[in-house]
Amino acid sequence: MRLRRLARRRPSSSSSSGSHLEPLQGGRNEVVAWSGADPLRPERRLRWRDHFTLTENLLHLPHLPACHDGLRVAQLSDVHVGQATSEVRIRRAVEAVNAESPDLVFLTGDYVTHSPKPLPRVRDVLSGLKGRVFVVLGNHDHWVDAPYLRQCFEHLGYTVLQNEHRVVHLRGAPVTVLGVDDGRTGRDDVEATFRGAPESGTRLVLAHTPPTVDKLPAQGNLVQFSGHTHGGQFIVQGLTERLFRRAGQPYIRGHYQVNGNQLYVNRGLGFGFGGPYLRRGSEPEVAFFTLRAAATAIAAAG
Repeated sequence: MRLRRLARRRPSSSSSSGSHLEPLQGGRNEVVAWSGADPLRPERRLRWRDHFTLTENLLHLPHLPACHDGLRVAQLSDVHVGQATSEVRIRRAVEAVNAESPDLVFLTGDYVTHSPKPLPRVRDVLSGLKGRVFVVLGNHDHWVDAPYLRQCFEHLGYTVLQNEHRVVHLRGAPVTVLGVDDGRTGRDDVEATFRGAPESGTRLVLAHTPPTVDKLPAQGNLVQFSGHTHGGQFIVQGLTERLFRRAGQPYIRGHYQVNGNQLYVNRGLGFGFGGPYLRRGSEPEVAFFTLRAAATAIAAAG
């Protein structure tokens, strides 16, 4: 896949290949590959419906077990099946994830939008993800039919977490995956999610809404993976961020350091409102992460 090859290319400042480095809060970078599709140009609209980017992110974690150095995670979010999101795009995103063979796959909510009609198609288009797949639900999922979606994902063999956690063993050590239910609809319960969970080691949190990070145990060396915002969806310099902050969404896109934990806000794959042409400056995303021990980062810098 051309997008995958571009995502692996390290762009230089003089490159005109269509790749660029986008700065992230916390001093990290993501390599973004994109097709140049513009939803406002009629001749490019068909391509835009199938377009998405692959992002690569390094997450440096203090106290990461040595055997988890290099652990790979993939994240899909906000696919919004049936809301003008091309099913071709979703299927290609699944193929892109499988091509990387990540250790863990996270789905972080909003698989539908307002109508129950697309519900049967969710299982079809998101089937086939390989490896250990963990799922949390979003606000739109609860508004439409959360029990149906939970059953759908469990039928696929995916693990759905609603204020629950699971411990899996990877590369000889445990990984705790904690799934907090949706905060937008008031179903989040961080205390219940962490009850009985290990207090150390590799701990990764799934939560649809980014502000859940403010409720996590401080200095917990946790990483939260979220979606919900669509990265702002339609970026107007100086306005979009201000509107999101007024709406109680200070975390819009990319990487953040919050109270001794880390947060990544995925831009999402689909459209929550406005159809496929009301998205600009925030390309649909499939995110990949490599976990690195702090010692690895120090050695690389030296």
